[in-house]
Amino acid sequence: MMPKQSLNSFEELDCYKECRTLRIRISEVQRKWPSEEKYRLSDQILRSSRSVTANIAEGFGRHHHQENLQYCRQARGSLTETLEHLITAKDEKLIVDDGFASLREQLELCWRLLNGYIGYLQKAAKQQ
Repeated sequence: MMPKQSLNSFEELDCYKECRTLRIRISEVQRKWPSEEKYRLSDQILRSSRSVTANIAEGFGRHHHQENLQYCRQARGSLTETLEHLITAKDEKLIVDDGFASLREQLELCWRLLNGYIGYLQKAAKQQ
């Protein structure tokens, strides 16, 4: 869904809402991992998932389409990094196949929404 011109906060963006849900789910999942993963994969996946929402928020606050685009592209990179960490968690048997599939589905929804927002920003930047 394209954001309306009357958006007052990044919190209203569909891509932010879905990425936030993913971040919360990942935070809950990694709490169940063994303590030896605390400063390894747990820390990495928390950082990358938090970076997604943080970059969406920071870009929104820039109030310039080109800058917002750059931060959204960084968010997309962090989303891809989060997927790699999920794959690693699955390979290391820290999450089961069903849990992985559910998180991956959520991540792919985030990807589609973020790409839609990026497309909107690209069109808006060209109209300036």
